[in-house]
Amino acid sequence: MVHQKRSQARLSPSSDTEDIVPLLAPRLAYFAGVARTEHVTRAAQEMDVPQSTLSRAMVRLEQDLGVDLFARIGRTVSLTPAGRTFLVSVERALAEIERAADEVRADADPATGKVAFGFLHTMGSETVPGLIRAFRADHPRVRFSLVQNYGEAMIERLRAGELDLCLTSPVPDAPDLVARRLDEQKLRLVVPADHPLAGRKRVRLAEAADEVFVTLEPGYGLRRITDDLCQEAGFRPRIAFEGEEAETLRGLVAAGLGVALLPPPAFPRPGVSELTVTAPRAVREIGVAWLDGHPDTPPVAAFKKFLLSRRGSLLP
Repeated sequence: MVHQKRSQARLSPSSDTEDIVPLLAPRLAYFAGVARTEHVTRAAQEMDVPQSTLSRAMVRLEQDLGVDLFARIGRTVSLTPAGRTFLVSVERALAEIERAADEVRADADPATGKVAFGFLHTMGSETVPGLIRAFRADHPRVRFSLVQNYGEAMIERLRAGELDLCLTSPVPDAPDLVARRLDEQKLRLVVPADHPLAGRKRVRLAEAADEVFVTLEPGYGLRRITDDLCQEAGFRPRIAFEGEEAETLRGLVAAGLGVALLPPPAFPRPGVSELTVTAPRAVREIGVAWLDGHPDTPPVAAFKKFLLSRRGSLLP
């Protein structure tokens, strides 16, 4: 009776659903097995559990729910109306659990599993496709879930468990992350084709102190690098436009709306001139990051090893 009172209290209208789920979950497969066979002994044999264990589990399940699920005649049972209603949802839940188990096993398969990989927009047209092509030469059936975003957003998705790895810049330094520098990329001062500096090959960044800049929005790694380099050159950039994608900024420069510090384009862009910055040293470091202590599935471990092997030769 003490148990029944405790169960009824758990299932009162004010009960939290989280209280009942762990109570019922271990018994749901047993319930479905008994309902399918309508025979406790046969169900116990099929599920390879002692009959006494199965019988007790069904009694406890009914006590915890506070309703009769079975009508019993000896060891033969039949579902009550409440039992039939309950079975529909139980079978749906068990099927969903089985589907989820199949999915996570498939994602972890060494040959055909999945890697959730994040990277910067500027690496989407050439760098990442080349990396994946090279990796799949030895792992042809590994699947990828690809996410393009700016650095801080990818770090948030790493921490949320939505990404396994990400290529980002600057290389993050945080206690909950592991990050490895892989390469560096030179940044250029991009000016309109008719700009007074356009005929030059090299420029000191201080020579652009009076220019209007177009940049990425705050929060983007390249924006932070741009601000830091301008400060090192002795000025604070005057920002005319802020965007979310480097090639859009190139278009703004081509339209004569400002200058920009950008990595090299995948393909030459008409209407602009790209100058090597001699001072200060204008580069951005590219690194791979992952969540510290997060266990890797075999495909993730293989791709991580591959990326680390490309240290110094990551970029085309």
